[in-house]
Amino acid sequence: MTLLPRSLFGRVALVLLAGLVVAHALTFWWILRERGELSDAMMQAYVGRDVASSVAILDRVPPEERAAWLARLERHNYRYELAELPGGTPIPAGRAPSIDAIVAGVASALGGERVQGLYAGPERDGARELWLRLRLVDGAPLTLVLDVPRWMPSWSSIAVLGAQLAALLVVTWLAVRLATRPLSRLAEAALRFGQDLRAPALAEAGPVEVTRAAVAFNAMRARIGAALDERLRILAAIAHDLRTPLTRMQLRSEMLSDAELRERLQSDLTEMQGLVEEGLEYARTAHAAVEPERPVDLHALLDSLCFDYQDAGRRVHWSGKHEAPLRTRPQALRRVLVNLTDNALRFGGEAEIALASEPGQVVIAVRDRGPGIAAAELERVLEPFVRLDDSRSRETGGAGLGLAIANELAGVLGGALQLRNREGGGLEARLALPCSNAHALPDGSS
Repeated sequence: MTLLPRSLFGRVALVLLAGLVVAHALTFWWILRERGELSDAMMQAYVGRDVASSVAILDRVPPEERAAWLARLERHNYRYELAELPGGTPIPAGRAPSIDAIVAGVASALGGERVQGLYAGPERDGARELWLRLRLVDGAPLTLVLDVPRWMPSWSSIAVLGAQLAALLVVTWLAVRLATRPLSRLAEAALRFGQDLRAPALAEAGPVEVTRAAVAFNAMRARIGAALDERLRILAAIAHDLRTPLTRMQLRSEMLSDAELRERLQSDLTEMQGLVEEGLEYARTAHAAVEPERPVDLHALLDSLCFDYQDAGRRVHWSGKHEAPLRTRPQALRRVLVNLTDNALRFGGEAEIALASEPGQVVIAVRDRGPGIAAAELERVLEPFVRLDDSRSRETGGAGLGLAIANELAGVLGGALQLRNREGGGLEARLALPCSNAHALPDGSS
């Protein structure tokens, strides 16, 4: 498990944003520190003179009027008390340089004999007071109560910092999105090409690196398309050339007098013809994406499929429902279902087709009660020309392309084909196709 996002966009954005935020936070902290030092310097410069002026006023005011002057002489960070506050802990010189400078300034302005010492008072509201005990000219006690300065950012500064971080987030998102968008387009183009060989080429525009990647991708796309076309032409030519000698051999076998030999030879020729047709059919799967998509009523499609098999005397039925037409390639979908149904009939004698709707997809399951497939072979049988030992008789044999063709077409349709054994015996071929619900259809079964 990692804390990094899985996408390149998220990782680049996170690293870039983290670096900008750290740099911005350091700058903000340094500004606050400079402001604090400047405030300390200004306070040290004027506090001594201000305290001397305030004490001079209290010296000249009659004792009974001094209390009325205290509110006028109070400042933001310090005030006066006409008493020697009890308690307090003496603070030796050198403990707080900034406070020592203030005490020195007061002593210089008033005279050292009138400064009685610096004490630490009790904490109030999480802050500690400092008491500077003084004497008026008539010997009356006077205490200068200093609030220890705490340099905290104001709400306006916090708001500005938040706005700056929000701007950094937006700019980072735009920059990374602009940088990674070509990769997303390249991935989408590769996905479209995997599903549709006739998909439009990738636009060859943008920065130099992006343009070079697009040119290379389009060249690769053209080579792959040409190779697939060449494969289809070769197989079509082979199939066409083989039909003539196979037909001649079929006709010549009819003239054999040995009935048993004639039957075996004709069976071999029929199997060879089937192998040729299956190979050609597999080659054509790469071009199934050329078929345009359109809405398909799955109920009508399954009805038609089952009726065709039932007319031929085969036991095939379907059940379930899907509440919306499916936008897909109908001929490719029908070929998938035919291959899966033929496979179920070949090994199980009958086929059951189940239609179901799931979130974001429609599932068509073709089931049988045949011998099933070993768990280790369930994925391998979807590969071309793979036949299991149980399928090599003349009744159930083949080229091993039926499931491979179905699997290839499932990918062309944007879905996935999965095989699994059923409880009680048999095999289930589960075709999952992406869908978006549209107009509702009535329930149906056949």
